[in-house]
Amino acid sequence: MTTPATHGATAAGPADSPTGGPARGPAGASLLVRAATGRPGPYPPVWFMRQAGRSLPEYRALREGSSMLDACRTPDLITEITLQPVRRHGVDAAIFFSDIVVPLVATGVGVDIVPGVGPVVDEPIRDRAAVERLRPLTPDDVPYITEAVRTLTRELGSTPLIGFAGAPFTLASYLVEGGPSRDHARTKALMHDDPSLWHALLERIGGIARTYLAVQIDAGASAVQLFDSWAGALSLADYTEFVLPHSRAVLEPLAGSVPRIHFGVGTGELLVAMRGAGADVVGVDWRVSLDEAARRLGPGAIVQGNLDPALLSASWPVVERAVRRVVAQGRAADGHIFNLGHGVPPDTDPEVLTRIVELVHSLA
Repeated sequence: MTTPATHGATAAGPADSPTGGPARGPAGASLLVRAATGRPGPYPPVWFMRQAGRSLPEYRALREGSSMLDACRTPDLITEITLQPVRRHGVDAAIFFSDIVVPLVATGVGVDIVPGVGPVVDEPIRDRAAVERLRPLTPDDVPYITEAVRTLTRELGSTPLIGFAGAPFTLASYLVEGGPSRDHARTKALMHDDPSLWHALLERIGGIARTYLAVQIDAGASAVQLFDSWAGALSLADYTEFVLPHSRAVLEPLAGSVPRIHFGVGTGELLVAMRGAGADVVGVDWRVSLDEAARRLGPGAIVQGNLDPALLSASWPVVERAVRRVVAQGRAADGHIFNLGHGVPPDTDPEVLTRIVELVHSLA
């Protein structure tokens, strides 16, 4: 799931590096990297989760006749789809176009992305033998990712590219449930019935996610985001015991490279724990205001979010008031990246997103 504009990334000296690792050239001085490292610019950088995709007519035209997984493994398609919203909206960052199951498929897991449903797993994981069949991901498994990221960073220039991966819990939920789930009942049952098997599963998935992020960073991504879409289904106690160590094992080894963003839906009660997983930036959905999120996170908090995606269908005066409120609340944090509280709905009028970008850029 990628997105771009026209500002990219190259190598630079360590003096420019915000996290102590290699700087990312022009993109290292971008509004996104500055905000993500507590050095905000005159206004919050703006990008939108799912900014590339079904809300854009040019995306629908380009994708006609190709499956989602095929598109996610074709460098030319990845590049063009990632760049589309950057050209159209003038966003301050591109998010890599892909899907969270791509690295699983690359290791041999049978998964199909069914239109209108989501990822569907051929053989759900329910026992130790199935866990042991999961093999590590290597960079050679995803050469199309390396090629696409390198091309994008050249095309984007000073606009940063955000790489991403699915978090261990969310990926495990798909693998155990066999597809999307409302209550994650099988996942939670396995978690509690056989903690040893659960931790073995998440350790393997975490290794795959970590390698997938590292591949994108090595190819030139300026930041990465770990999506834990379903973590909000957990209590804080369960998250801390069964999930946090594995998310930390993904994010902590990447310290000193690029800013790390961690996002989940319905995770207001988990924000502090998610920051403890190694996040430089904590994504916040629309259920918790950004000033309250900053209070919960404490000194040094950097937040991302959090306009309610449903408001994109409202009248412009409603959208404008909400955008101004989010920007004002974000000033309570040491850094703020403007985004939605989740992804762009497919029926969104693209013009609304363009107007939001222009509005945020005017709020210096």
